[in-house]
Amino acid sequence: MIDIVTGQVAAVGKNYLVILIGGVGLRIHVPTTVLDVVDGPGHTHTLYTYLAVREDSLTLYGFVDQEERNLFETLLSVSGVGPRLALAVLSTLSVEHLHNAVAREEPEILTRVPGIGKKLAHKLAFELKDRLAVEPFTGLAAISDVDTDVIATLTALGYSIVEAQAALQSIPRDAPDDIEERVRLALLYFT
Repeated sequence: MIDIVTGQVAAVGKNYLVILIGGVGLRIHVPTTVLDVVDGPGHTHTLYTYLAVREDSLTLYGFVDQEERNLFETLLSVSGVGPRLALAVLSTLSVEHLHNAVAREEPEILTRVPGIGKKLAHKLAFELKDRLAVEPFTGLAAISDVDTDVIATLTALGYSIVEAQAALQSIPRDAPDDIEERVRLALLYFT
C-alpha cells in the first residue's frame, strides 16, 4: 500500500494532481479540500493516500490528513459507494458537517452531494452511524435551507465549498433569514 506521497506538484486538474516522485508523475485523484490548499505547480506537498486496486487499474486517491483518508475508507465500506462518490461527499461536505449529519440523523444534508438521492442518503446515514461512532458536535449548528442556498450561491460565484462554509460561519447569529442579506454578509468575509 502507498500510504503517504510527498513530492513536487507538476500539474493541477479539476479533480486530480500530478505529483513528481523520482522522475515519475503520479496522478492522484483528490477532493476539493486538497485543491484548496495546493499552491500550484512547483510546490512540494504531502498527501495521505489510498490505493484502489482493480482488475484493470491502479488508482491513487489523496487527502489532506489521515482523518479525511479514514473517512474516505469508511465511506467505501458502505455498499453502493465507490471512490468517485466518496470523493464527491468529501468535496461537498466538510468532515464536521458529515459527522453532524450522521450524528443528528439528518440524511437530507447528504442529498446535497451530486449522485446521492434520498434512498442512498438514508442508507449512508444509517450505516455510517455505527461505523463512525459519532456524537453531535456542539460547535456546529445544523444548516438551514436558507444557508444551503447561501452556500450554493457562493459556490456558483466560484468559491470552494470550504470557503463558502467558512464565510457562512462568519455571518452573525442575529442576521436575518433573508437569502440576499446572508449572501451579502457572507461576501464580507472575503474582503
